[in-house]
Amino acid sequence: MRLTNAEVQTGTLRLADFEGGLWDRLCSEAGGAIDNDVLLTRSMNSAVLYHRSFADALAHRIAQKLANHDISQEELISIIREVFQSDQRIVSAAEADLEAVRERDPSNAEILTPFLYFKGFLALQGHRVAHWLWHHNKVHMSRHIQSRISEILGVDIHPAAQMGQGIMLDHGSGLVIGETAVVEDQVSILQDVTLGGTGKETGDRHPKIRRGALIGAGAKILGNIEVGVGAKVGAGSVVVAPVAAHTSVAGVPARLVGRPNTELPGISMEHSITEPEYII
Repeated sequence: MRLTNAEVQTGTLRLADFEGGLWDRLCSEAGGAIDNDVLLTRSMNSAVLYHRSFADALAHRIAQKLANHDISQEELISIIREVFQSDQRIVSAAEADLEAVRERDPSNAEILTPFLYFKGFLALQGHRVAHWLWHHNKVHMSRHIQSRISEILGVDIHPAAQMGQGIMLDHGSGLVIGETAVVEDQVSILQDVTLGGTGKETGDRHPKIRRGALIGAGAKILGNIEVGVGAKVGAGSVVVAPVAAHTSVAGVPARLVGRPNTELPGISMEHSITEPEYII
């Protein structure tokens, strides 16, 4: 279902009028926000309800956040739309990321809030655009977007870094991800995490975070090492050696402390780190 201008302007639609996919739910929640507080009408219309699709709304939101005197909002919208049209998988990945946040964040039960306000989600979608530009001979535009994401949202992901889908960057603040890093599907990463190198080496030099891993707040994972499928890294850990699949590590330097209680802690967000049978 889509809105007519008259319906948007009069606010006659209600939550029950919507059903279907993510875009319809996003519109439904925006309409509900207006019902609850009429002062949000202009904001919700501009961010969601005046747009024809999720891709259009997302392009507008990213551009609104990142525009400055160097590259205007209108110019960024045009660039982002071209990227989305060139590779529909980018929009699909954004939808998966949004669902991941809704499912995993206990402080949030909707998709509107992360779409509008969560820095981690917005930074990741901006990175997806920068990544496409990086690989299509638009390196300086890619760098511009990376820089603006870092300045405005406090998240610094190199445009060449490879990011899967269904990823949650919880809070996002202080996150740094290096050039040759790989983050696979269904991973959750909390704030102040570094996926970095170990010095001035060149080539493939950054971590590989496999599917369903959970990286705790403040963890530093350094070098071309693998954090295996379903592994868990405790908050504040410094990881300089590979982490086997379905194991938990913690400490400085990180050491084995057990096994996660779930197969994919990146989805379950189960943070307990020390299982009794592994205590030394």
